[in-house]
Amino acid sequence: MFLSFFQEPPPLETPRLLLRRLRLSDARDLFEYASDPEVARHVLWQTHTSLSQSRAFLKEARRQYRSGFPGSFALVLKDSQKMIGTIGFMWINPEYHSCEVGYSLNRNYWNRGLMTEALRAVIAFAFNELRLNRVEAQHEVDNPASGRVMAKASMRYEGTLRQRIRNKGHYSDVAVYAILRRDFNKGG
Repeated sequence: MFLSFFQEPPPLETPRLLLRRLRLSDARDLFEYASDPEVARHVLWQTHTSLSQSRAFLKEARRQYRSGFPGSFALVLKDSQKMIGTIGFMWINPEYHSCEVGYSLNRNYWNRGLMTEALRAVIAFAFNELRLNRVEAQHEVDNPASGRVMAKASMRYEGTLRQRIRNKGHYSDVAVYAILRRDFNKGG
């Protein structure tokens, strides 16, 4: 059902960002933020320790595109063409018309509304192009800034799942947010 969308994901544009396929040429920009322990603290991947690790990540992302597996977009600043983060689909369930979205952002660009802008674009894509009914996201409860991004993108807090994930050697509670098609169609 979604194979063609993810083999060649269409670029998405926001006022300040271009969301496009990841490229091998993004390796240096990816390493710039993926090597930052503070950025990697609340995501499920480990801090990158070498440029070759970032290249391997990009090669895997490109393999996922070829297989039609739901994946990530690069977040690129329109004015400089710098790749500053990723946002994409953790999973899609075609039977239930639902998905989970995840993201990461270079710390130099935190608190500028860029991730909210990107999340809104991905939510619109999920509803308008993929014809999904539910988009959800989760964040570790000790990362409330991520929850604010979700709320600003019109996602609603649904609850906290205790010790839902094991990340970097410890169990973490996560807060779950979601937006439904009917909420999106009403403007949030």
